[in-house]
Amino acid sequence: MPHCLWPEPLSPAQLKRLEEHKYSASGRSLFEPPCQVYWNWLVLQIPTWVAPNTLTIVGLLINILSTVVLVWYCPTATEEAPSWAFLLSALGLFIYQSLDAIDGKQARRTNSSSALGELFDHGCDAVSTVFVAVGTCISCGIGRYPNWIFFCGFIGMFMFFCAHWQTYVSGTLRFGLVDVTEVQIAIIIMYLMSAFGGVALWQNVLPVVGMPLYVFPIMGIIGGALYSCYNYFYVILNGGVGKNGSTVADTSVLTPGLHIGLVLTLAFIIFKKSSSHLFENHPCLYLLTFGMVIAKISNKLVIAHMTRSELHLPDTAFIGPGLLFLNQYFNSFIDEHIVLWIAMVLSLVDLTRYCTGVCLQIASHLRIQVFSITPQPNAHRD
Repeated sequence: MPHCLWPEPLSPAQLKRLEEHKYSASGRSLFEPPCQVYWNWLVLQIPTWVAPNTLTIVGLLINILSTVVLVWYCPTATEEAPSWAFLLSALGLFIYQSLDAIDGKQARRTNSSSALGELFDHGCDAVSTVFVAVGTCISCGIGRYPNWIFFCGFIGMFMFFCAHWQTYVSGTLRFGLVDVTEVQIAIIIMYLMSAFGGVALWQNVLPVVGMPLYVFPIMGIIGGALYSCYNYFYVILNGGVGKNGSTVADTSVLTPGLHIGLVLTLAFIIFKKSSSHLFENHPCLYLLTFGMVIAKISNKLVIAHMTRSELHLPDTAFIGPGLLFLNQYFNSFIDEHIVLWIAMVLSLVDLTRYCTGVCLQIASHLRIQVFSITPQPNAHRD
């Protein structure tokens, strides 16, 4: 790409292996069969001139916008938001789920499936996971419990990374009985409950069990995390398809753990050591900032799987968290809130730069357009 303003992210060898990539998935979640009836109907309502990637990006932008409205009204995840804001978030997530479910169907319908489509789909999912995690925390008002909002905010991002970690190891994306579809439906229900009962609804103590309502989403998150992580790490530790049980790139199955481990360690240290209670005062901004970092390394992991490449630890994504850590190390000589905003901007720019560069490079290599129909002989996308 001679006109690109930044170096090409992928080497010629990676692009060559990308051409050989075949999408592989297994398993079906509990709600998927009935949802397929709706999705199969919905895709027939979409004109054949609409590109699959257009459906994906429109759904993502709607999901982001609806969550940003919630963040505007509830920056500390303790405030009340207007009912319409929660209804908007429920609608935004429903639209995203619907369009995300039919983009692959549209690709097959128009014979335009490609490796770029699969990458675009997973990349948008990585970003959406961040905003859905923040919106979920806002909906039940758990900002008043810093440790719980930290856990609930980051665990969803961690599990998304692990889902693609096990894919990098085994070569197959696996779905459990309770997976993303079920989680999204549960979150939509939470949005609707907050829309009609307010955030204060979650503080009500249930008479029989004697526990506040907000405890149940937390219990569900913990249970889901344990269930999913057991399945993920069983595959990670036992399902390697490379040499001697290694990854698809013949690298150590533990290598991706360095990336997510570093992000979460920095996030936790800065949270606990902040003299100005940075996370407690700005939890949504904090989650979004580190979420952009996790979305970046998740995208790199997806690309490493699709190109059967080694995942390198040094990454510009760590600049933002690194600035926060260094500022804290030197006794926060710059206001931590200001540094957090700087880190947010840097992380967002880095994520956008990387994803745009990769998509344009792959599109150029495969001679296809990102947002238009280009018939392809082989299917790569689900």
